[in-house]
Amino acid sequence: MTEIARTPLADRVDPVRDWSARRTYLAGDFRAGDLVAAKDGRRVSVVLPARNEESTVGVIVEALRAELVDRFPLIDELVVIDSHSTDATADVARAAGARVVAQGDILPALGDAPGKGEALWKSLAATDGDVVAFLDSDLRDFDPAFAIGLLGPLLTEPGVVFCKGAFERPLDDGRTILPAGGGRVTELVARPLLALHWPALAGFVQPLAGEYAGTREALESIPFAGAYGVDIGILVDLLESYGLDALAQVDLGRRTHRNSPDSALAVMAMHQHLAVLTRLRRHGRSPDARLPGDTLTLHQRDPVSGDFHAEAVLVSPGERPPMRDVRAGLDW
Repeated sequence: MTEIARTPLADRVDPVRDWSARRTYLAGDFRAGDLVAAKDGRRVSVVLPARNEESTVGVIVEALRAELVDRFPLIDELVVIDSHSTDATADVARAAGARVVAQGDILPALGDAPGKGEALWKSLAATDGDVVAFLDSDLRDFDPAFAIGLLGPLLTEPGVVFCKGAFERPLDDGRTILPAGGGRVTELVARPLLALHWPALAGFVQPLAGEYAGTREALESIPFAGAYGVDIGILVDLLESYGLDALAQVDLGRRTHRNSPDSALAVMAMHQHLAVLTRLRRHGRSPDARLPGDTLTLHQRDPVSGDFHAEAVLVSPGERPPMRDVRAGLDW
């Protein structure tokens, strides 16, 4: 009987670990002044999608403008995409120094879908930077180093077209703040899905992070999933188009923002499944997959009657075509 040579696990080449060692950076590795010189004529756009974020968006804009527009001219345009806010988000952001664009005013002939994915996709039509960075507008204890770190690999590392934020996420359970555990959809849904279907992406610490940056060429070459499926969709599509070595992540330390209730997390989780299933079909990994459902049933106990109450929520975020195709007037 022929012996089968087996390589000890410790001696096997781990492509994920190899990528992590090569393409994971620290925000502190980069300095704003150095990145200004490294721009070499390229323009940088920073986009904050915002819906009812009047309590945080102004602080973020003020910090970015003071440090990375006025002190160091790293950011060429600072834009808030107002996604149908009903509070003073737009006024606060404008007063803090951002250019505010209403989501519905961008490409109005193509309609206006609700959700984060639409805001990010439309922002490509409302900005002109060669490099575009996205930052969530509900961040607390914001540090301009977030933007510096995300832009660093794109401006200094040849071949990198996309950089994702990595960080710790505290969880506020209403009684105390736990040091980690804030990424429940990430750990329970997104990470297992990627492990099953795109294991090359296992090195990303926060695959659903809302803080990331990319070259315009790369971002406009891929479709954008609707709503909260956009983050995982971008990651998968860029892997398929450019390969793992063109993607990077940067350690931003700690990121704090509000935590969502379980009912909202369930909807977000379904968005991840829909985005992944669409990409399994698109990239030929599961071409015969059946079309998904579009309704999520949530159950809550009625505080008066004590009975469980079922609520059916329509979850059908859709997809937007590559902005490159839109600019070219192509059907999708």
